[in-house]
Amino acid sequence: MFFIFGVFKRVYAVSRPPHPPNVEDKDASPPLKIGILGAAAIAPHALVLPAKSHPEVELYAVAARDISRAENFAKKHGFKKWYGGKDGYQDLLDDPAVDMVYNPLPNGLHYEWTMKALASGKHVLLEKPSGNTAEETRRMFSLADQKGLVLLEAFHYRFHPAIQRVRAIIDNGELGAIKEVNAALTLPKGMAGNDNDIRMKYDLGGGAMMDCGCYPLSCVRYLASSNPTAVISATAVRYPRDPRIDTGTTANLTFASSKPGEEPVRSTIRCDFAVPPRWGFIPHWPELSVHAVCERGSIDVFNFVMPVIYHSITVRPDGDVPRTERVYTFEGGKGEEWWSTYRYQLEAFVDKVKGRTPQTWVSREDSIANMEWIEKIYEESGLGSRPQSTYVLPTA
Repeated sequence: MFFIFGVFKRVYAVSRPPHPPNVEDKDASPPLKIGILGAAAIAPHALVLPAKSHPEVELYAVAARDISRAENFAKKHGFKKWYGGKDGYQDLLDDPAVDMVYNPLPNGLHYEWTMKALASGKHVLLEKPSGNTAEETRRMFSLADQKGLVLLEAFHYRFHPAIQRVRAIIDNGELGAIKEVNAALTLPKGMAGNDNDIRMKYDLGGGAMMDCGCYPLSCVRYLASSNPTAVISATAVRYPRDPRIDTGTTANLTFASSKPGEEPVRSTIRCDFAVPPRWGFIPHWPELSVHAVCERGSIDVFNFVMPVIYHSITVRPDGDVPRTERVYTFEGGKGEEWWSTYRYQLEAFVDKVKGRTPQTWVSREDSIANMEWIEKIYEESGLGSRPQSTYVLPTA
């Protein structure tokens, strides 16, 4: 009963976050005004709700191709301004009041509109994957560095205490060196990836490996504390209506062992938009799992992507009693039990923009490497990289 109460309590707080108290501070800098490019379905969970409990941000403007959609979104979520029409995105970027931009546009538009946002002097929180290719990602971060702006790829799960606790257990040597690390993010058929879904559009950077596969790839790289050394094999399930798109991909990777001369660390990542139902009618639960094998035990993680709802970290030391941990806050650090991964991420982003040291960060090098290995997996599967943007940023 206590478990069920905890789940409902956290979910309620995430969906109805408390507003921060009004505290007069003459030395405080003004709140960062947020602009959103596109009234995307992910935006309320990824930024709008987290922003409502953050005292240093303000929901300011939203842009959409359809002005009425932008207006409806703005009024529903408390934005002060909205822009629309063919120039709506650029109009938002031209608004001098906007400090930071959230870019949740389709993958194939990430590069163009992030480059335009950075050129307009805006900090950018960029949805994952960062672009269609690693070269796009390099160029975006180069421009951000040139402009002195913050650019963050939104791998929100990395900011939560749960996955950081898993990394700490591996790193502290309790179970010895890591030997194998696997991760999966799969969804039942019908939950995503229908025929009208932008994630199934090749020209927009569609595909399961791009959308949900980037998570398990990022996760195994994070827990292995390194990049893979090779893609041993990669198999894609092709979308019948466009065989350039994968509805699911499985890749076998290797990482260098932390001990010289020993066998490489093995890794399997799986992603799937369309896991078929059991016996033709019973849908599968989404799978969001991690399994790590070390010299003296193993770790299993349930729900590494959205741990605020519920998660478990089961540690099985060889020859000892298994234990299960659940971690929702950092000891002595910022955060509340109901903070979602997105809320922790926003905290870090604002800290970075304000010149403070964030609790954790996804670096330029990390984002580039994740895209490089996505491309290598696609190459091995026979599908190849998604098309690189043809947008060229005008020179002054």
